[in-house]
Amino acid sequence: MKVLLLKDPKDKDSGPDPYVKELGSYSLEATLIPVLSFEFSSLDSLFEKLSHPECYGGLVFTSPRALEAIKICLKEKSKKEAWSKSLKQMWNIKPTYVVGKATASLVEEIGLIPQGEKAGNAEKLAEYICSREKPNSSALLFPCGALKREVLPTVLREKGIPLESLTVYQTTQHPDLQQSLSSYFSQQGIPASVVFFSPSGVKFCLQHIQKLSGDLINQVKLAAIGPSTAEALQGAGVAVSCTAGSPTPQDLAAAIHTALLPAC
Repeated sequence: MKVLLLKDPKDKDSGPDPYVKELGSYSLEATLIPVLSFEFSSLDSLFEKLSHPECYGGLVFTSPRALEAIKICLKEKSKKEAWSKSLKQMWNIKPTYVVGKATASLVEEIGLIPQGEKAGNAEKLAEYICSREKPNSSALLFPCGALKREVLPTVLREKGIPLESLTVYQTTQHPDLQQSLSSYFSQQGIPASVVFFSPSGVKFCLQHIQKLSGDLINQVKLAAIGPSTAEALQGAGVAVSCTAGSPTPQDLAAAIHTALLPAC
């Protein structure tokens, strides 16, 4: 049975994509289609703030893209040296809060120690931060995307925990998305399941998938990587067959396997 994953492939250097591999262990044939493109911005401002850890109580990351923005900054020799010599150590005295394993691994790549990765979503991470931070302490620096959800900032604000957001990337539709979807459906047919990995993915893909599936759309199991993506699908008026218990390849594959069992 075929599963369509609406996400970028993992870097080729790091071996097979873990989602494709995990679904393969259930004899499900997964295909990846990139949905999003990212345009980075305010990188000078980002590094200026990173250069003054004494002004902040810690860092918050809810997206791998925010770490990519930092990695772009660190490609510049002088900035990389400043980070390695002192800034990294100064930030490591403070907490670095993250959502999910993918973001946590990127935090580790730049030499920081992640906390809260098991939270799995912004709501639970906000609760975790509130349990560890005192009201009216130094602000947490939050590099984020233009389409960030307001759940985490709202919860922290209500608890009196300062958060300084900085938009470092914009999310746009991948230029090849429509062509890639059309090619997949014409060559592979209608998949047993389609997995959405973000509310933006729902926004950019759902109508195309409904059109390409035609009358058979109701037979396709629509899956979500997490609650915010599931909410976006439900808000668009479609049923969600399953949501991963946490945003990991293992939990997603198990959820899809269970959802597809009656059809096997």
